[in-house]
Amino acid sequence: MRRIPWLLAALPLVFWAVLSGQNPQPPIHFTYKPIDFKLDSSETPQRHAPETMAGGVALFDYNNDGYLDIYFTNGADIATLKKSAPKYSNRLFENDGHGNFKDVTEKAGLAGAGFDNGIAIGDYDNDGYKDIFVGGVHENRLYHNNGNGTFTDVTVKAGLNQPDKQYGPLWSVGGAWLDVNNDGLLDLFVVNYLAWDFKSEPSCEAAPGKLDYCHPKFYKGTPNQLFLNQGNGTFKDISAECGIRAHPGKGMGLAVADFDLDGWMDIFVANDKVYNSYFHNKGRGKFEETSFEAGLALTEAGQFISGMGVDARDLDNDGLPDIVFVALENETFPVFRNLGKGAFADITEKSGMARLSVPMAGYSPTIADFDNDGWKDIFVSRGHVQSLGYASSVPVEQPNTVFRNLGAARFQALTAEAGLTAQSPSRHRGSAVGDLNGDGRPDVVVTALAAPAEVWLNDSPGGNHWIEFALEGSKSNRDGIGARLKVVAGGITQYNHVSFAAGYASSSAGPTHFGLGSSKAADLVEIRWPSGIVQELRNVAADRILKVQEPVK
Repeated sequence: MRRIPWLLAALPLVFWAVLSGQNPQPPIHFTYKPIDFKLDSSETPQRHAPETMAGGVALFDYNNDGYLDIYFTNGADIATLKKSAPKYSNRLFENDGHGNFKDVTEKAGLAGAGFDNGIAIGDYDNDGYKDIFVGGVHENRLYHNNGNGTFTDVTVKAGLNQPDKQYGPLWSVGGAWLDVNNDGLLDLFVVNYLAWDFKSEPSCEAAPGKLDYCHPKFYKGTPNQLFLNQGNGTFKDISAECGIRAHPGKGMGLAVADFDLDGWMDIFVANDKVYNSYFHNKGRGKFEETSFEAGLALTEAGQFISGMGVDARDLDNDGLPDIVFVALENETFPVFRNLGKGAFADITEKSGMARLSVPMAGYSPTIADFDNDGWKDIFVSRGHVQSLGYASSVPVEQPNTVFRNLGAARFQALTAEAGLTAQSPSRHRGSAVGDLNGDGRPDVVVTALAAPAEVWLNDSPGGNHWIEFALEGSKSNRDGIGARLKVVAGGITQYNHVSFAAGYASSSAGPTHFGLGSSKAADLVEIRWPSGIVQELRNVAADRILKVQEPVK
């Protein structure tokens, strides 16, 4: 009986094979490409918590040459939290436009200094060059893009690294840039995890005499932070006055979107073994925590789960951003359908995701239309939180999986079929998505503990068409973060929004992507800018990146 759901999930491939008389060709497929980076989290036999949580990655065009580059965070000596050896260096790789990468870290000045976790990309000063926030253990960094291939550490000037008076130094797993008050300036939301101290950390045994990473219940939670952009290179911590500080958690991932379409960007935080947080933006930088009212505090089963990375996009093409996050085995990968007006429904079972993901441990979900059929799919980097010696009913090292959207948020899991077993299973962590070689198919970059990073080039068959939008705000923020897009093509209406936060500790800062299926043009494109301006384009040719500037009215 257990095999019946698997057969049902495989039926689309089976029918295709029968009709064509050939072996079924997977609708989504990736080819592995190595890259010269290995994540080193200073893993020790004592199993200090940060050792298993490293691994953010970002895709963004750092030098404005039109190609997405790759930036990896890396660990440090766990006792000192300093990068005491070259093996701990963060790494920036420049893309030549064909999916080949050159290490330019030293020239760029981005090697880092501490135990770094997450990345948030955004042009905070609206100068046309994307800047980098790096969240880490007890230390964060802000790197200003100088526009000449180099970056300057402006953390002190910006005021982003002050110890919390109540909680002490915080451990950030990343953040997101968003304009919380629609003033045209990107503000910064920082996700903080556990209250951790090297000297007083608890010891936990997975078996007699064998230490492993402790359950989150042994640590106190910490508050997230919101920094308001002052427009002069500095930021003001408004966490308390905006209503966010009053709700500490154990944040592992976040998604930002205007979930209720009221014109203000909201924030969802997936927490580890405590209630999730949903910060509804009431306007002008004021938030209310409404996770219970929204139906997002817990999954439908009403149990605390190991909430990891998050992404939010419209999975059923109804115009409302839905939420996906991942967890460990037997917890499933929850899918929440946006019902509108601040309410969500857990459709994990209905979508097929419960059955497909129950034996899996996931870290970083990223949503994109990988086969360009007009329905957004979900790529999940997989691997257990525990160490390699952990005794479990599932492997600690796992392959990655892509969940193909069969339409209206019904999913089919593809792992070996998608080519994702071409590389050995690992304890995968962060992931970011974007078109690395200009062929219109979203690729994925994934990190893994004590293992080489993975570049997965999307070579899915089918020849479906696509279009991407690189927005440039004039009255809104320069990146267009918060803009909502509607595309009508071939009888399908799709929606997406501009947000670079994705997955676990990562950032996907490329143009906003749409798959168009067999359509060679989009009949209608509607862009709703954060400023409130609505822009329409008609009969837009496919298979290109379209640069769109916000009209000035």
